[in-house]
Amino acid sequence: MKKIAVVTGANKGIGLEICRQLASNAVIVVLTARDEKRGVEAVENLKVAGHSDVVFHQLDLMDTISIASLAEFIKTRFGKLDILVNNAGVSGATVDPEAFTSLNLKRGEVVGAKAHLVQKIVKQTYETAEGCLRTNYYGPKQLTQALIPLLQKSNAARIVNVSSTLGQLKLISNEKAKKELGDADGLTEEKVDEVVKGFLEDVKEDWVETKGWPINVSAYIVSKAARNAYTRVLAKKYPNFLINVVNPGYVQTELNYNTGVLTVEEGAKGPVMLALMPDGGPSGLFFDRMEISSF
Repeated sequence: MKKIAVVTGANKGIGLEICRQLASNAVIVVLTARDEKRGVEAVENLKVAGHSDVVFHQLDLMDTISIASLAEFIKTRFGKLDILVNNAGVSGATVDPEAFTSLNLKRGEVVGAKAHLVQKIVKQTYETAEGCLRTNYYGPKQLTQALIPLLQKSNAARIVNVSSTLGQLKLISNEKAKKELGDADGLTEEKVDEVVKGFLEDVKEDWVETKGWPINVSAYIVSKAARNAYTRVLAKKYPNFLINVVNPGYVQTELNYNTGVLTVEEGAKGPVMLALMPDGGPSGLFFDRMEISSF
């Protein structure tokens, strides 16, 4: 029987390309997106290109009913799941696109050399920060938990969490959070949740800079750091699965207003490699594109 994969945030960009590459490897792909019209269009385009084994199912990671509906669909239609790619993500900030592109940023400069320039054009509110954490951390976590019983029916379960080098611990300047998330042996889901909760309280009180969080896109950075830490928790909890986290690279996507340097084809390679990882491969690791990196 063919492998079954679910890819989130898949109507465009890296997500769509992951679907295309998996479908090219004889995998049946459930392409999910929040917007039904765009999702259906994406599937139609893939079918025109010769990928007939792709189906669409609507998914809103902020909606528990939507998550349950997807799990039920996979259970009824396929009875199992082999691959889950948590790709969907939002930036958690409002940006002036023209000013952003004119800065000509290279990878990592949003928190590095040009951080203060970026601060003038990237605005984060409590609402955008909360939405970011719900979409990038809580939602994928809930989805993963809903799909674990179906992944347990696979004899080669793979979970790939698409992340970012912006979520690496060296960029978390809040010492307490860095210590909690970096404690590989003592990490628990509750501890990760606590860091996220504490961060959101600091955003609410306007203490982001005071408490030593990054000055730009801090919600995005914290959401990715939390996703990375949760990957380690999961890998320990489900030793029969291969569960890894991957930074696809600085890819040209809508998220960065196409300022990236890699194509979506290049960006999808890392996630697809981990999704199709043969038995006996590594688990609980952070990959920067195709190479093992550090959390």
